[in-house]
Amino acid sequence: MANQNKEEPRVLAIILGGGKGTRLYPLTKERSKPAVPFGGKYRIVDIPISNCINSGYRKIYLLTQFNSASLHLHIINSYNFDRFSRGFVEILAAEQTLEHSGWYEGTADAVRKNISHFRVQNPTHYIILSGDQLYRMDLKKFMDEHLASGADITIAAKAVDRKDASGFGIMKVDDSNKITAFMEKPAKELNIDDWKIPEKSRNKELPPQLEYLASMGIYIFNAETMEEMLNNDKNDFGKEIIPEAIKTKKVNSFIFNGYWEDIGTISSFYKATLDLTNPIPQFNFYDEDKPIYTHMRNLPPSKINNATLQQSLASEGCVISNSRIEHSVIGVRSIINENCDLNGVIMMGADFYENAEQKKENEKKGVPNIGIGKGCKINKAIIDKNAHIGDNCCINVNGRTYEDGDHGLFFSSDGIIVIKKFAVIPAGTVI
Repeated sequence: MANQNKEEPRVLAIILGGGKGTRLYPLTKERSKPAVPFGGKYRIVDIPISNCINSGYRKIYLLTQFNSASLHLHIINSYNFDRFSRGFVEILAAEQTLEHSGWYEGTADAVRKNISHFRVQNPTHYIILSGDQLYRMDLKKFMDEHLASGADITIAAKAVDRKDASGFGIMKVDDSNKITAFMEKPAKELNIDDWKIPEKSRNKELPPQLEYLASMGIYIFNAETMEEMLNNDKNDFGKEIIPEAIKTKKVNSFIFNGYWEDIGTISSFYKATLDLTNPIPQFNFYDEDKPIYTHMRNLPPSKINNATLQQSLASEGCVISNSRIEHSVIGVRSIINENCDLNGVIMMGADFYENAEQKKENEKKGVPNIGIGKGCKINKAIIDKNAHIGDNCCINVNGRTYEDGDHGLFFSSDGIIVIKKFAVIPAGTVI
């Protein structure tokens, strides 16, 4: 009976939209990281928002400051709760006030500058999530473990091997999962054997080579602890707030065994997206009990005219004619004309269908229509939204390599060719 009468925590979820997103450029040239299209029909931000909704947490703030227009539009079109749930997804962009006039200087600074907005909701706990990670987590289970442990702060952690440990903040824990020390990106040659996960804290499912705990940048704070730890000028949770908190607060770890991927670079984004085409992908969009929510566009079904699609995803509203598509993800409203061959391509699609008048205007200017023209061959490429690719173009099929960086018509990163948003690629172009 005591448990039934116990008051449920009042949880406020805060999703950090990230900085300029330079590692995801040019996908972030005109949009923030959370607004980058993902998986054909979604945006990256749909992942953490859906994790919150599926866990029963419907009071969600999204903090951002760079190129936030498309993100605002997506949130407005996608997340409308009924008045009885009292839920909301609200964007808080950097703003000038009498107390501060600058941009967010880091993750902790972004939360500090909005604390007055959060107090209105009278939360007992905050869940802080990243806006550019791919994972499916039961945040209710995370919260339950936090409450049961009596911790002031709990940090979600992923077990990693020694090689990967150098790329993360690594935590030392005792037998009860209490964090006793934190080290930011230990050098590869440094001996950190005494930082291995204690046997009592290891999950039986963990492979033996995964011996260290890496912070996922996902936190639960008791509300009073959050206010206390932000009562200073420290800007970053991972580098400053958490190491300081470990000295004076009870900080626990929550070991997460599921799939988790940081998709903050072109290479990791490309790899994670194409993994969705595998027969059993590491991230599952086909979970009826815990769906990933997004904008309901009311588009027609995709039309496949005598085309071959192998190990590929095609979103709604596409028209694909007499072409061969393999190991690719095709986004909403994609138009792919006859005799094209695509392999390892992420095509983000279009925001609208061109009408007859627009196509006539394109013809006058010598500009191809939006989509992929006839006879194109494209390998290992990301084609951003609303790109115009003319007939008989060859992209990344001739074995030529390019230095990483901007090449005018396209951008190159780790051998991946990125065709920019609204780019115009003339007929016959070879890249």
